[in-house]
Amino acid sequence: MSNAIPKTGREQSREQQAAEAAQAEAQEKSVEKQPARGPLQTSRGVTTLDDAVVAKIAGMAAREVPGVYDMGNAARRAFSVVTDRIPNAQTNVTGGISVEKGETQTAIDVTVVVEYGASIVDVGNAIRRNIIDQVESTTGLEVVEVNVNVADVRLPQDDDGDDVRTSSESGRGELR
Repeated sequence: MSNAIPKTGREQSREQQAAEAAQAEAQEKSVEKQPARGPLQTSRGVTTLDDAVVAKIAGMAAREVPGVYDMGNAARRAFSVVTDRIPNAQTNVTGGISVEKGETQTAIDVTVVVEYGASIVDVGNAIRRNIIDQVESTTGLEVVEVNVNVADVRLPQDDDGDDVRTSSESGRGELR
């Protein structure tokens, strides 16, 4: 025979609530040990992106903005002029883009040449807005910052020499 006193309904309810609370606390601790979940980290696997992927998306987004003449610093632009003359060479859309990427967030630096007459403030804000929209919607990464560096302003008289007259046309081989 057992000498134990049966528990009342209230005591049983308290013990059940305490057990449920302990179980919930144990679950919370196990969730804290798991990595942060986002669109790229799921229970079925993890998707990783190279920095070059984010740089290409950001480069294309920056080039779409009206007022952006070119991307990159002077050395980068000079290199692009040479590679553009090579047949079947692909255009480098990542020129002028620098990316720092983590698992769920990214920061992007953009170097551009702005056309004369365009508002640098408006162009910078449009670049920032377009890059954030494109990168976040395409990759699922949160863009924490987009820094825009305006390296130069393209003036109307900064033509590449496309209007060179030959000596037979002018008699002197001068530039227009």
